[in-house]
Amino acid sequence: MTSTDPLRVALVGYGLAGSVFHAPLIAATEGLVLDTVVTSNEERRAQARAEFPAVRFADSPEELWARADELDLVVIATPNKTHVPVAKAALAAGLPVVVDKPIAGTAAEARELAALAEESGLLLSVFQNRRWDNDFLTIARLMADGELGAVQRFESRFERWRPQLKGGWRESGDPQEIGGLLYDLGSHIVDQALVLFGPAVQVYAESDSRRPGAATDDDTFIAITHASGVRSHLYASATTAQLGPRFRVLGRQAGYVKYGLDPQEAALREGRRPGAGQEPWGEEPEGLWGRLGSGESPLTGGGVPVRTLPGDYPAYYAGVAAALRGTGENPVTALEAAAALDVLEAARRSAQEGVSVTLVPQPGAHPAQPTGTPAVKEAQA
Repeated sequence: MTSTDPLRVALVGYGLAGSVFHAPLIAATEGLVLDTVVTSNEERRAQARAEFPAVRFADSPEELWARADELDLVVIATPNKTHVPVAKAALAAGLPVVVDKPIAGTAAEARELAALAEESGLLLSVFQNRRWDNDFLTIARLMADGELGAVQRFESRFERWRPQLKGGWRESGDPQEIGGLLYDLGSHIVDQALVLFGPAVQVYAESDSRRPGAATDDDTFIAITHASGVRSHLYASATTAQLGPRFRVLGRQAGYVKYGLDPQEAALREGRRPGAGQEPWGEEPEGLWGRLGSGESPLTGGGVPVRTLPGDYPAYYAGVAAALRGTGENPVTALEAAAALDVLEAARRSAQEGVSVTLVPQPGAHPAQPTGTPAVKEAQA
């Protein structure tokens, strides 16, 4: 491979994560090519072949290790319980790795993977795409510009109304499956809070299984006290009949309130693709912009509309490509993911035991930030 050859990517798994997120974003990234999809499911193979006619297939990850010299990156988009063993095997085969969130079931496993990657001199990155959500990027910009003043409280809601169970491993009560909303949506909202406000020192949580027959959590609240002094209140729910604001950020100078979800996931599900010559990627209409102000609810006209920055999921894989070529940094490290898992493990303990859990920030975690300055990398700005 020369410096101008595309980096050849193998994607392990072609379910929701692989087909909706990873494959389209890999294909849209300059310098990357989707070489191989690992799935033995004929329906999924047909789906992949229809969009990527030149793609090759493998029945199992083991087939990749036998031809590791033909690949430059392995992306793991399989069920949560397989993330660690497949990542270990890929690193042992000498291949850089991207792992979908959560990277592992425990922070200790995440740090073990990070150590293996460092010893091997290989990239290990975690797909935390919601660092590139439109509203999250907008909050980071407002903080960087001093529009809010020192932030005191951060509220983040990832709420859905799904009163009926769908089944599958994500709703399994088996701890080995690493299911439930705490590790699913919770991985996103905790990571975002840590990126903005630095490491957690105290965690309190409430977690319930609300729906009839539910075997794992489907309604969870997490309160984080950050070393920076900010308090984050985070909600993840499948049982919310009336959805709250996606974000409410309260500073000494002003607050910002934003409703609705970033449009990129919906666009990808509908078959739209970044850079495909359609409408600008990640943009949302003015009617969905959040509002910035003080002293009055945005629902009664308080504050002024703030243009939402375009969402930019493609920036993640552009960052991965740059890191592999030595021209940029790893966009999301395994140690950052381990810090989020520290919080998730503390939240699970807190909910089970009814206690508040104290944490000591570990090396490699997000640095403590002044309360007006976000820890957001340039790719996210």
